[in-house]
Amino acid sequence: MDAQPSFALKALGRLVQVREGEGRPLVLGTAWFFLLMTGYYLLRPVRDAFGIARGADKLPWLMTATLVCMFAVNPAFAAMVSRLPRRRFVPLAYRLCTLCLVAFYALYRFLPGHGGAALGYVFYVWLSVFNLFAVSVFWAFMADGWNQEQGSRLFGFMAMGGTLGAIVGAAGAQALARGLWRADAGTSLLLAVLCLEAAVLCIRALAARFGMGAGTATREPGPGTLQGLRLIAGSPFLALIALYILLYTLTSTFLYLEQGAIVARTFTGAARTAAFARIDLWVNVLTLATQVLLASRIIARFGLRAVLCFMPVLTLGGFGALAALPTFGTLAVFQVLRRGLHYAVDRPAREALYIPLGPDEKYKAKPFIDTFIYRVGDLLGTWTPAALAALALPVAPAALAASAAWILGASRLGAHWQRR
Repeated sequence: MDAQPSFALKALGRLVQVREGEGRPLVLGTAWFFLLMTGYYLLRPVRDAFGIARGADKLPWLMTATLVCMFAVNPAFAAMVSRLPRRRFVPLAYRLCTLCLVAFYALYRFLPGHGGAALGYVFYVWLSVFNLFAVSVFWAFMADGWNQEQGSRLFGFMAMGGTLGAIVGAAGAQALARGLWRADAGTSLLLAVLCLEAAVLCIRALAARFGMGAGTATREPGPGTLQGLRLIAGSPFLALIALYILLYTLTSTFLYLEQGAIVARTFTGAARTAAFARIDLWVNVLTLATQVLLASRIIARFGLRAVLCFMPVLTLGGFGALAALPTFGTLAVFQVLRRGLHYAVDRPAREALYIPLGPDEKYKAKPFIDTFIYRVGDLLGTWTPAALAALALPVAPAALAASAAWILGASRLGAHWQRR
C-alpha cells in the first residue's frame, strides 16, 4: 500500500488482497459506489410508489418507455464521450443527473398536487435510465484504472461498497417514509443530490490517481455517436457479453414472476411482505459475507472463465429444483444463492472483461449493453410467460432452455476471454 499506510489502510489489507499503492484508489472507488447506490436506494421507493400511483397495470408501459428512452439517450451520451476526455465527461454526466434531481425537487415542491401522476411517470423512467447508466459508467471507469490482475483481486471488494450503499439507502428511505423529520419524497431527492455531489469528489480524486489529468497521453474515446453499436456488431466478444446480459435478465425476470406466484399461493396479507423481506435480508447477508471474505479469492482461484459459468449453472439447477419442488423453501434458497452470487462474484467478474478493451468499447458499447440490452431482456422476460400462457404452454421449459443457452454462451465468452 502507500509508503506510510494509515491504520484504516492496514485494516483494509486484512479484508482484501490489496498491494502497495492500491489502498487509496480502492477506498475512493468503494466510496464512489457506496454513495451512488445510497442515493439510488433513497430514490427507488419513491420511483416505485410513483409507478403504481394509478395502478400496477401501467408498469409494462413505463418499462417500454424506459427502453425507448435508453435507446435515445445512448447516442447523446456517446456524443458527449466523443467530445470530452474521461476526467471531464464522467463527472459532467453525474452533475447533469444532479441538476435533473434538483429540477424534479423544484417541480415536486411547487407544482399543484406535487406534479401529479405525470411527473411521477417521468421520474420513474428517468431513474430507471439513470441507475443503469450511472452504474455502467462506474464500472467502465474502474476497468480503465485497474489492470486484469488487479480487477480479479479488487472488483469484488469495490462491489461491497454498492451493497452497503443499498442497505444504507434502503434503511434511510424506510425511515423517511415513516415520517422522520417530517420528510417526504422531496427530502429523498435532496439527500440523493448530496450523495451524487460527494461521488463527484471521489471521481475527480480517482481521475488524478489513475493519471487521467490534463496533458496526459492516455487514450480517449474517439468520434462517432454510433460507434458503440458498430463495435458490438463487429466484435464476437462484445456480442457474447450482450448475450450474457440478455440471458441473465431474461432468467431473472422468469424467477421474479415465479417468486410472485409461489409467495402469493403460500402466504396471505402481511405475511407476503415478510416473506419478501426475509429473502432480501439473507441476500444482503450472503452478499456482504462473500464480498468481504471470498469474492476476490474466488475469482483469483478459479479464473474468469469458470466464474462466468457459475451463475448459469446455478440457474439451471435452481429452475430444475423449482420444477420438481415448487415450494417457498426451494424458492428462497435459489433466490438467495443466485442474487448473492451475482452481486458478490458474477458482476465483478463480468466487469473485469472490459479491462483490456479500449475506451470506445468501455464508454460507448458497454453503456448500450448495460442499459438497452438489459431492458430488452426484462421485456422479453415479462411478455414471454404471457405468450406461453396464451398457447397453454408452461414457463418451466422456457426457463430451463434459457439457462442451458446461457451456460453455452458463458463458456464461449470465457473461451474468447482466454484468447485475448
